[in-house]
Amino acid sequence: MAKNYPGGFVTKSPVATVGTTDVGFGAEGGTASGMWTLDQAMGLKQIGTWPAPRKPKKIFIWGKNEQGQRGVNNTVNASSPVQVGTDTDWSMVASGNRQISAIKQNGTLWGWGNNTSGDLGDNTVIPRSSPIQIGAYTDWSKIGAGKNTRYAIKTDGTLWTWGYNVAGQMGDNTLTSKSSPVQIGALTNWSKVAGGQSNGAAIKTDGTLWGWARNESGQLGQNNTATTSSPVQIGTDTDWNLMFVAGYVFTVIKTNGTMWAWGQGYGGGHGHNDINGRSSPVQVGSLATWSKISGIDGSSRIAVQTNGTMWTWGAQSNGFLGHNDLAVFRSSPTQVGALTNWSEVGGGESHMLALNTSGDLYTWGLNDTGQLGSNTTVNRSSPVQVGSSTDWKLIVSPSYAHTVVLGSG
Repeated sequence: MAKNYPGGFVTKSPVATVGTTDVGFGAEGGTASGMWTLDQAMGLKQIGTWPAPRKPKKIFIWGKNEQGQRGVNNTVNASSPVQVGTDTDWSMVASGNRQISAIKQNGTLWGWGNNTSGDLGDNTVIPRSSPIQIGAYTDWSKIGAGKNTRYAIKTDGTLWTWGYNVAGQMGDNTLTSKSSPVQIGALTNWSKVAGGQSNGAAIKTDGTLWGWARNESGQLGQNNTATTSSPVQIGTDTDWNLMFVAGYVFTVIKTNGTMWAWGQGYGGGHGHNDINGRSSPVQVGSLATWSKISGIDGSSRIAVQTNGTMWTWGAQSNGFLGHNDLAVFRSSPTQVGALTNWSEVGGGESHMLALNTSGDLYTWGLNDTGQLGSNTTVNRSSPVQVGSSTDWKLIVSPSYAHTVVLGSG
């Protein structure tokens, strides 16, 4: 029991259970220390407060590999899914421009791929074609990736960064790149973190939203275009929940299900039905049913609503908006197909991905390096299933000219 259920040595004094917590991979995790009868366990399971065994979490990567970003100890491209090593205890993964960072369930941090600016955090600029542990700490909790910059949160709520920093994207109030993690400020209440091409963003435990680095398109939401090399609060709201930062657009979903976007207007990537820039948060439409958000490194977005429908908008090339056409752009959210079982979405440099509730993975868009995983290099302008596996769990985004997915198969 202790092996499959975290925190689970049986004692004679039952305590309150903690239900499944790792919802990104389905119902798993939680604790149930103590001695329970079968009837008690079944009753708690029915109401969702009984733990479930943790499932294996493997990393699969395919597509471009010139810097060893596939992590398989070579630089050969692959047009179908290939597992990274044999480990099955990965917890979280972030993908940047030809480099990968990942956290294991034991809290250790790992990296591989391009390392030109110290992107991997191993205190070198040597590229790695297989995973290497970064430092010896075992308290890493969350990981986010910019193009060549990394962000991470520890279990104590501190925020850390490393990599490329010419525009202040590390957020440490300098313009100096770092090849190993350094803490951003001294606060201990950071909850979520994300990175874009030249920006970082984070949400605190109090629901406030913060951003830093480049701001020429007003993407920092300050109603100006002034760059900053340390975090600044975006507005005064305290109900920010999910964010996607890419290109020069910030797109964020609030806890009430409304979606907000600001920054560059190119291609209509902010979804406001025009191509005019915004320098402060503006709600996208009037719906309060948005549940997931992701996109491509430029000004294109993909999202899921609470009813399981999938939507895309923004600039387009190679059909990556998924509407079976090559239209130049769509400046407001447009539904992709009619299915209502989509659960996770993601994007690369010029391709998109989606996972349904059955665990099936679909890809579409540019496929010149095999990033669609279809064992071909043929582009697709609408979703096509990757193989026949139903064990996919989580899409890592953005993934540029490669694709990164967590699975248990």
